[in-house]
Amino acid sequence: MTNDQWNHINQIVKYFHVNALTKYENGQKEHGGNLWEKSAIELVENALDEAIDQVIYLTTLRDKLLKP
Repeated sequence: MTNDQWNHINQIVKYFHVNALTKYENGQKEHGGNLWEKSAIELVENALDEAIDQVIYLTTLRDKLLKP
């Protein structure tokens, strides 16, 4: 990989590291409990909720970018 590619992935990893920790901590404050103790259906339902949120945010962003 080139230096630019290494810099790019390192920025992504750094961003993910910081934000994953914050997101996890906030989830613990809001929901409590151990994620690994959730049932399979609870994990699927939570993941689907997150996917729906992502589509809503991305659709809204796309609409803003395309708006004249």
